[in-house]
Amino acid sequence: MSSTLRTTLTPGQVLFREGDPPDCAYLIESGGIEVKARQRGKDVVLSLLGPGDLVGEMAVIDDSPRTATATAIGEAVLFPIDRSQIAERLAATDPIVRSLLEGQLKRYRGALAALQGQGVEAPTAPMTTSERLGVSKIRLESQLREALAARGLELGLQPLMDVDSGRIAGYEALVRWHHPERGPISPAEFVALAEETSLIVPVGEYVMDAACESVARLVEAGHGQPFVAVNVSARQLSHPGLVERIVARADAARLPRGTLKLEITESQVLDYDLVGEVIALCHAHGIKVALDDFGTGYSHLAHLHRLDFDVLKVDQAFSRNMVADPRAMAVVEAIVQLGRALQAEIVVEGVETRPQLEALRRLGCHYAQGYLIGRPRTLAQILADPVPGRFGG
Repeated sequence: MSSTLRTTLTPGQVLFREGDPPDCAYLIESGGIEVKARQRGKDVVLSLLGPGDLVGEMAVIDDSPRTATATAIGEAVLFPIDRSQIAERLAATDPIVRSLLEGQLKRYRGALAALQGQGVEAPTAPMTTSERLGVSKIRLESQLREALAARGLELGLQPLMDVDSGRIAGYEALVRWHHPERGPISPAEFVALAEETSLIVPVGEYVMDAACESVARLVEAGHGQPFVAVNVSARQLSHPGLVERIVARADAARLPRGTLKLEITESQVLDYDLVGEVIALCHAHGIKVALDDFGTGYSHLAHLHRLDFDVLKVDQAFSRNMVADPRAMAVVEAIVQLGRALQAEIVVEGVETRPQLEALRRLGCHYAQGYLIGRPRTLAQILADPVPGRFGG
């Protein structure tokens, strides 16, 4: 049957076979847009094909036989993969696909063990760098799922100080993961992995839940009414019902909705209409929205012109050298003035010295954040403070 279908292929189409001899073949159009099947010589409707279906290994790509595989990434969509791409793509595939592969691997290892028991030397095939990275990512993703299920992630709260009063006005919620084998894993690594594998949505929900619970505990313990800022990823922004779920969590924790601030990184503002809708919904519920890392993107002025942000967070790239570099100071001053004209709050990140803090006070900045003010700490550590809510740097 494979040869029958092969004669009908056009460049860009891929043929996958199942069985030996093959009794089922999948014909995948270029880009995985259209999927057709022929089973035992008859055309069939592939209505059951969806995420998790794994097909064949033999493929004909542009009329040239190759070793390949296919994985279901989205609903009823398959993508062909060459061997050199398998490990990388599998790190982003459906968990059902991975479970199928793990089952095959287990059987393969069992067969190898049986051969070795008979004195037959097992074949070896060195993994490429790409394959090693892919396997590592798959393993790390599985462990991240387990950590989420077991609530094994930890919330760090980094304080933001009111520049005028010197009091701790709020916190930024930062997720942390202490891996049982590797120890602390950089958020840059596992958050990026979560973005790639759609785990960022449950990770984001975990952070929001923990942030609301933490602020409620701080209020009960006499730490005033601090706000909490939570970063929202691009994938979360496009997830239906984002704002409604945030409101429900705040209400469940009995927090005033003004306690919450959502932070959107400037590089994530790609769809103005979508971000504008999210901001409008937040404002309707009394939630403020901050533009994070302001000044580092390509079109930050367009962001301010078209989107009604409540807070501008000045990236530490500008604040780091502001005392020693007059040009850096001028940039920070200009952003503060711009924020004042737009009636937006100004938060400056990367504050590590008292001269920086004094300069921000002279400029009229609202909030300062950085290691001088405080490093991220757990809720338990903050609750142990002898004088709650006070800057001690």
